[in-house]
Parts: sequence; structure tokens; C-alpha cells
Amino acid sequence: MTPEYQPNSSWQVRMIQVFVVALIIVIGFFAFTSLAKKLASGITNTATGTVTIQEGLEVDFTVKSGATAKSIAADLVDAGVIADAGNFEAAVNDVNAGNSLKAGDYKLTTGSGYDQLVEILVAGPDPVPVYRVTVIEGLTIEETIASLAEQTGYTETQLSAPLINGTIDSDYLPDEAPEGFSDLTRWEGLLAPDTYEFREDASPADIVGQLARTLESRVSAMDWSEIEALGLDPYDGLIIASLIEKEAKLSEERPIIASVITNRIKDGMLLQIDASIIYGLRENKGEVTQADLAVDTPYNTYIHTGLPPTPIGGVRPASIEAAAHPADTNYYYYVLINKDGTHGFSETLEEHNIKKQEAKDNGVLTP
Repeated sequence: MTPEYQPNSSWQVRMIQVFVVALIIVIGFFAFTSLAKKLASGITNTATGTVTIQEGLEVDFTVKSGATAKSIAADLVDAGVIADAGNFEAAVNDVNAGNSLKAGDYKLTTGSGYDQLVEILVAGPDPVPVYRVTVIEGLTIEETIASLAEQTGYTETQLSAPLINGTIDSDYLPDEAPEGFSDLTRWEGLLAPDTYEFREDASPADIVGQLARTLESRVSAMDWSEIEALGLDPYDGLIIASLIEKEAKLSEERPIIASVITNRIKDGMLLQIDASIIYGLRENKGEVTQADLAVDTPYNTYIHTGLPPTPIGGVRPASIEAAAHPADTNYYYYVLINKDGTHGFSETLEEHNIKKQEAKDNGVLTP
């Protein structure tokens, strides 16, 4: 009979021994790492369990949202900031600050006094540095992006990217740009002029996103029923606001200029607004010539009836208000008659031509 096979018991024992040794090494490694972290700021007396703090070291410390004084005390001991959790809790209780310790990231110094630490955690973490950015009214989208680049340190490409790639959206964003114009033109008029405060670590998307949300909020908050009665929508209202922004110099004239625009739209007349011509040409030569009036762009309001396809610049709230609530007039014409920005408004072309001649005679308009 062949003897039954018996496993090599000594081999099995040896494998178990190797496994146990490996396990001990792994556990020891993690224990050593944990101890090393503590020793970086404090020395533990293994006989008594007390911790002697190495003072004066800077430690990054985070108070988690909802953390209690007890859990914070334990974390402070683990981080080597303090030696005794109980003393910290007592300091918190002494000033009844249990519900006043603020979450956030701190830079603490090992060996700080318990009362001092409580004061720091009650005051809260140092705020992230901020800076201000101002975007003025009337800028085109390209000029707005250039202004932001100059003030933030980001490039125009970095600031444009979130708008073009869809990271930032708007309820009023057209599906496509007018023919012959860049995709960025879809964002014309959709970044609100204002003074903003941004954290130092704000990204390009944070920056242009804030401007977009501000404009969206301003337009959405407006009652557009008056122009909706003309078959227009809030985006059309924003286009009208941008024309007002470029044409009006005096605040009191904004609703009157709005009335001229809406009166012409109601009667199917050409708007004939020079500012729109200039936008379509993509350059401002200081005046509009007869040759300019003949250039066929989507923004040529001497050729195409109705509104231009997009706003022609950034608008202030007063221009949005005027577009939503035009004055009740019978005016169809206006012309600049004074160098202070005053316009003369007329109901008829005959009246208008008389005022134009007066403006030329006064040196306000080029003959």
C-alpha cells in the first residue's frame, strides 16, 4: 500500500511566520508615521502619556464644519498644537464659546496659550484676500474682456474661453453669432458693467460668470410688458438698452430716446442709429460718413429695419429701465444740439431738419 501524502507542516509554519512578520512591519510603519507627525511638534512621554510641546512651530489646522469643542481639542492635540485637550475645553467653557468656534483653515503656532487659541478660533480664519474690478458702461464684449484682462492678470483668451466653450451660460444667450462676426459676439451686452469684488483665487470662469449672472438678474427682474405689447422680448429690450447707452448722454433723455426707438419700430421705420452703424463697422472714426451708411452689415440700421441682431455694448441699469419703460411721446427724430449732450427731439422730419441746421450753425454737428 502506498503511504498517504502528508503536507510539509514545517513549510506551512514558515509561511505563517513570514506573514506575521510582514504584518508587524506594516503596522509598525503606520504607527511610526503617526508618531513622527506628533513628534514634529511634540514629544510624547511613553511612561506617563503626557505630551511635551515643541513651541513656535507653524501648523496648518482645519476646523471641520459642525465640529465640537471636544473634537477640536482632540484634533489640536493630534496636530501637536496643545498638550492637553481638557485645558482647551476648559478655556472654551470659561468664555462660553462652545458655539462660537468657526470652521475653516488656520495657521496655528504650537505652544500657544489656550485662551489665545480660543480667541483665534472664535474670530475665525483669516479672509482670503480680495481685489476690485470695475467695468464701465458702453464697452463692447471685446473691450470688456480686454478691461478684465488688464485688471485681473488673466489673458483675454483665458477670460473668453468660459464664454465660448459653454462653461458659462445665460438665459439670454443667442444660439449663434451674426454672420461674419466671432462667436464671442453672442455675449455682446450680456456682461453687466459694475464694480465687483473677487477673491484673489477667483478663476476666469468665476469672474465672467459673476458679470453674466448680474446682467441676467437685472434683465429678469424688469417688467417688460410694455415692449412685449409691441411683439418684443426681454432680449430685444436689452438691445434697445444698448442703443440708449450709446446715444444718451443725459439721464433724463434715456426714456425719451427709448420712445423714439419704439415709435419707429411700431411704424416699421428704419432706426437710423449711428452707434449701430459704428458697431457693425468694428471701428469708430469719430463720425459716420455717407460711405459708412452704405456698408451692408447686420447692424446697419439705415439699410435693415428693426433692431440690430445683438446689443452693441454693455448697459447700466438706467438704460435697461428706460428700454422697459419708454416715455410716452410722438417723437420720431432726435439730434445732438448742444455739446453738453442735450438732444433736440422732433415729431416730423421738417422739425428735425431745422434742428439739425441749428446744430450745424452752432458748431455741434459737422456741416
